[in-house]
Amino acid sequence: MKKLAVLLSGRGSNFIKIYENIQSGVIKNAEIVLVISNKHDAPGLTYARESGLNAIYLNPKDYSDREQYDRAIVELLKKEKIDLVCLAGYMRIITKFFVESFPNKIINIHPSLLPAFPGLDAQRQALEYGVKYTGCTVHFVDEKVDHGAIILQEVVEVLEDDTVEALSARILQKEHIIYSRAIDLIVNDRIYIDGRIVRFKKV
Repeated sequence: MKKLAVLLSGRGSNFIKIYENIQSGVIKNAEIVLVISNKHDAPGLTYARESGLNAIYLNPKDYSDREQYDRAIVELLKKEKIDLVCLAGYMRIITKFFVESFPNKIINIHPSLLPAFPGLDAQRQALEYGVKYTGCTVHFVDEKVDHGAIILQEVVEVLEDDTVEALSARILQKEHIIYSRAIDLIVNDRIYIDGRIVRFKKV
C-alpha cells in the first residue's frame, strides 16, 4: 500500500475526489496518510479532519523563508514515509530543496494543456488568447513552475460564450478524472520517465 500526502490551500475538490476514489477502489493500493495546508481555514483541511485523516496546518509566517517552511514539510513527509506527494490547489511554489527531497515523487494538476498557459489564471489566459481547446494536465513537479514531465492530459472545448467560471467548472470535471487516474498509474508502477517523456509499461 503506497502512502500519499496531499498539500492544499483551498477547498480541496481534487483532494476530496482522490480520497473518494481511494475509498471506492477506483485508485488501488494507496492511502492518504497526511494532509498539509498553508491556510488554517482551508475547507479541504476541514474535510480531511472530519474524515479522520491526519491533517496539519503549517503557518508560513512561523518560518524565516520558503526553504525553512519546505524543510518543515519535508520532515513531516519523511516521518510518515510518504511515497507520493500530491499538490491539490496548493498555492505556493515549492523550493528546489523540496523537489530534490522527493525526486519524481511530487505531482500536480494544472488547468491547461501544458506547456500552454502556465502559472496563475490559466483559464483566463486561454479565453483571452482565443484558443478553441484547452484542458488540464497532470505532471511531475520539477524546479520550474508547471514544467515537469507530463503524465496525462484531457482536452476541453472552449465555447463561444464561455466565461472564466464556466470554463473552469468544465475543466475541473476533467481534473477530477485524470488526477485519480494518474495516481493509480503511479502507485501501481505502470509508468516510467524516459528523459522528460512519461511512458507506459507494457502489461
